[in-house]
Amino acid sequence: MTPDILLAGAGLANGLIALALRAARPDLQVLLLDRAAGPSDGHTWSCHDPDLSPEWLARLRPLRRGNWSDQEVRFPKHARRLRTGYGSLDGAALARAVMDAGAQIRWNSDIAALDAQGATLACGTRIEAGAVLDGRGAQPSRHLTVGFQKFVGVELETDAPHGVPRPMIMDATVTQEDGYRFIYLLPFSPTRILIEDTRYSDGGDLDDDALAAASHDYARARGWTGPEVRRERGILPIALAHDAAGFWDDHATGAVPVGLRAGFFHPVTGYSLPYAARVADVVAALPGTLTTATASSAIRDFALARARQDRFLRLLNRMLFRGCAPERRYTLLQRFYRMPEGLIERFYAGRLTLADQLRIVTGKPPIPIGTAIRCLPERPLLKEDA
Repeated sequence: MTPDILLAGAGLANGLIALALRAARPDLQVLLLDRAAGPSDGHTWSCHDPDLSPEWLARLRPLRRGNWSDQEVRFPKHARRLRTGYGSLDGAALARAVMDAGAQIRWNSDIAALDAQGATLACGTRIEAGAVLDGRGAQPSRHLTVGFQKFVGVELETDAPHGVPRPMIMDATVTQEDGYRFIYLLPFSPTRILIEDTRYSDGGDLDDDALAAASHDYARARGWTGPEVRRERGILPIALAHDAAGFWDDHATGAVPVGLRAGFFHPVTGYSLPYAARVADVVAALPGTLTTATASSAIRDFALARARQDRFLRLLNRMLFRGCAPERRYTLLQRFYRMPEGLIERFYAGRLTLADQLRIVTGKPPIPIGTAIRCLPERPLLKEDA
């Protein structure tokens, strides 16, 4: 049977699209193709509860590996507990939910060619569909200027309770190196914890062994011993400038990019789950027969509107990466986390008001005024880095 929609890649973006489509239109045949042998245990997708609509929060909460009612941050001159809920989803739970919803995932399906009508697999099999979306991960774009968020996380089963009650979103009291560095902690149980060494860096090179060793060093300094049971790593784009119209002009034909492939992520944090949920809603709301053309038009409209909303966030990134010495970048975040809690929630959700924006950039300047002014233009960065 020819599927109504073919989703290239069985990761976060396409997984949420499959869930939303099957919930809204259970008659649709949804097929996901992925070259992996099965769901990966190397991904943990997290977000703050207010980042999601009430409908998505209710849908995903039972699937999450971890649900917490609060979180905290720590800097050399400031520490704070935030009363915002937080949760994490892994690849196995998402894949199970997609299949339980009635969508089909075909693993070991290496795509040799993808177009607006379907996919040709490496084995020569041709699969056609009414609509074709491409969610196979980030790729460089001449329309997107980025810095990098790099991380390696090690999950430990500790010999004794680790004593961490809630996520540590940023522990920036560690030695600053390779840009802005912090440790991220997720306590999945009293004796199971993810320790992730993260760097906001100008370069995209990642020394997996060095960052893993740094995570283990942090554990030893806290007195945590026990075996490593899982590891994850990532190099996420952090958007400094984005020409969304140019990007979508280049993708006017062919399969429709979604997820990181389409630049759908929070420009500052790199969080992609909330953006993936919003795109899934766009696809699920399409009326009538699904086609690549109608999906492309609707997702492009969303992308252009989102890029306009995120303009201020990209400015903050230029101030962080272009306006501040790498070893001093933590001071901008330390200052930010003194802001009102509601503002911090709206920042993560990508819903800053004009008043919020003014609050962030006024007062004692986070960087010299002259430097801040030089960070204002967005287009020149694209021309220099194209």
